[in-house]
Amino acid sequence: MRRIEGSGSGWPRLKSHAKFVTIIKTDFLIIGAGIVGFAVARELRRRDPGCSVRMLEKESSAGRHASGRNSGILHAGFYYSEDSLKARFTREGNRRMRAFCAEHKLPVMACGKLVLANCEQQIAGLEELFRRAARNGIEANLITETEARELEPRARTTGKALWSPTTSSVNPRDFMQALENELAAARVQIDKGVRYVSGGNALVESSKGRYSAGHLVNAAGLYADRIAHGLGFGLRYRLVPFKGLYLYANPRIGSFRRHLYPVPNLNNPFLGVHFTLTSDNRVKIGPTAIPALWREQYGGLHGFSLKECGEALLNNTALFFKDPRGYRNLAVQEIRKSFRKAMVDEASRMASNVDDSMFSSWGPPGIRAQLLDIASRTLVGDFVVEGDADSTHVLNAVSPAFTCAFPFADYVVDRIAGMRHKVE
Repeated sequence: MRRIEGSGSGWPRLKSHAKFVTIIKTDFLIIGAGIVGFAVARELRRRDPGCSVRMLEKESSAGRHASGRNSGILHAGFYYSEDSLKARFTREGNRRMRAFCAEHKLPVMACGKLVLANCEQQIAGLEELFRRAARNGIEANLITETEARELEPRARTTGKALWSPTTSSVNPRDFMQALENELAAARVQIDKGVRYVSGGNALVESSKGRYSAGHLVNAAGLYADRIAHGLGFGLRYRLVPFKGLYLYANPRIGSFRRHLYPVPNLNNPFLGVHFTLTSDNRVKIGPTAIPALWREQYGGLHGFSLKECGEALLNNTALFFKDPRGYRNLAVQEIRKSFRKAMVDEASRMASNVDDSMFSSWGPPGIRAQLLDIASRTLVGDFVVEGDADSTHVLNAVSPAFTCAFPFADYVVDRIAGMRHKVE
């Protein structure tokens, strides 16, 4: 009934002789039209303009989840240990994202960032970030309290601060739209409102028909683990969702000049509540990292799944009692931040003349797809990619995946080429 044939571009193609069965054929099929999927599609077409690239997106438009709900921060890259993929990609990603914005005339808030210590004990944390910046080739400076207030008059710090001049912010929705326009011009087809169902033997079943793919790229975000498990990959991992909330300032709050961040606990993957300046000069504080009860728990019963709820409760209960890297205390602190006053109180440690009356508007929530190693019951801090010559699975694309998208896509496409070379 059907056989695999070689295509002109060297990627396996499927030919059907069955009557009344339409199979859409493509060299590459990417599941998920978010920032990672877009960046991979862009890189595939850049390297081989003759290859066909198609994307499946279950929503009616692209970037509806983590990518469009992202903070838009272009990180500098000093948080990450030098042996990590995040350290490899963040500095270059920051540069390339800003270059993309310049090319497409997208506004960038190039205000830089101050990392502030709220007590003397946190100065050691600042010094460690400075060392990591040096090891990662990142421009950053340890400065005095006086110098910090010259950069941001409302900044509150103890002894020292870390100054990052390259940290910026963009509007993630505008960025995604510009990238989608570029992909359309490169003849990348995005099939929207089409849900992945199953895959195997070069065939993908979707909610609206079959696809034959020379190579499948799973960039499905919150559901990447499900797709990977169905094809035999990522079996030691599960995705655990965390809800991120931001509070927006009232117009009368007065201006801020810089992003303000606390010294993070480097044992967990979250950076804490911070002040962010958006590309249109609004001020917001956040985000939270509240354990979510299901994967798309944006509000009310949106996306509710009893099965996912059970999984989330099971995973969070295990984390709570095992308490890896102080998870129990972290979870309690994050749940408190869902209350406006608690969020503002935490942010006020970093800036003077801030109270909860200045922040009254919650922004749209986002869900962080955080990978859990079920064997060790620990949250995975770095990017994770698995696969073979037939499929590639982006299992952990957590912050700063938005910043890292372009060099991360290079890495993914290099990996695809390497896997294919092994079987030739």
